[in-house]
Amino acid sequence: MGFKRMAILTIVIFLFTGGDTFALDWRRLHAQADKNTLEQIKADLGDNPSSVESSYTLALIYLNLHRDQEAEDTFRKISGLRPQLTEAKWGLAEVARRKHRHDASQKALNEIIQSDPGFYPAYISLAYLKYSLRDFQGALELSNKIIKQGQGVDLSNRTRAYLISSGAKGMLAYYGGILSKLVHGTVILRNLRIAEKLSPGSAEVQFGLGSFYLLAPPIAGGSLNKAQAHLEAAIKADPFLADAHVRLAQVYKLKGDRPKYDMYLNQALSIDPGNELALDNKQGLCNFICPGGMN
Repeated sequence: MGFKRMAILTIVIFLFTGGDTFALDWRRLHAQADKNTLEQIKADLGDNPSSVESSYTLALIYLNLHRDQEAEDTFRKISGLRPQLTEAKWGLAEVARRKHRHDASQKALNEIIQSDPGFYPAYISLAYLKYSLRDFQGALELSNKIIKQGQGVDLSNRTRAYLISSGAKGMLAYYGGILSKLVHGTVILRNLRIAEKLSPGSAEVQFGLGSFYLLAPPIAGGSLNKAQAHLEAAIKADPFLADAHVRLAQVYKLKGDRPKYDMYLNQALSIDPGNELALDNKQGLCNFICPGGMN
């Protein structure tokens, strides 16, 4: 290619990308965030404060620790350095989802998927959002897209895809007829076991298993004692997992322990006052299933 053609190509790329062709290896960085500590990444960032990679990994660790405001501040810093960076846009959309700014989050996530269809964390965030908005079929479809990617997705998001699929199938089976129960209900535990094999120490996996044993009828394997054990393990692994507190509260209500029911439900709302599962239970709406008729 001659110099003139190369120059023209460079100009075209600049015009269509806004001059920013910077990209991150998000799969590697998501895996790194799951393995490294906050102190390690802060040390790396201290050595190179302008590193977008270290800043992104730091923001991911903040998300893992439920320190959402610090995550948002870090994603905004990255966005200031790289305004067109997909990872920064996703990070801000994920924080918006966690802060229950549903419309803003959904709009941003749809735009990310349209412009960068290979950025799979956006599918997971949108699946969680659709689940919280009770679009269980939409959550299932998005999670299945991730499952089909196999190792093209980082381990944590592959695990989450199986968990979302299980949760969505559970809701569809509960609200559907006999055919839906056969199609969806029979594979819930299988998907949970796959998630457990992928990430055996995950609090989210323990929550998924605990929810299954709590909500499944005894004939399908339901067990209050197993539910309690898994949900307590989830809270031990991640004390800020609000949903696990809600489901454990429901366990204690079924066991006739009202003080512990109130304690765990209040803890969930203290962690996340806008938590959909906690509010659904507290208000007696039971859109996400109240075992034993909680309202």
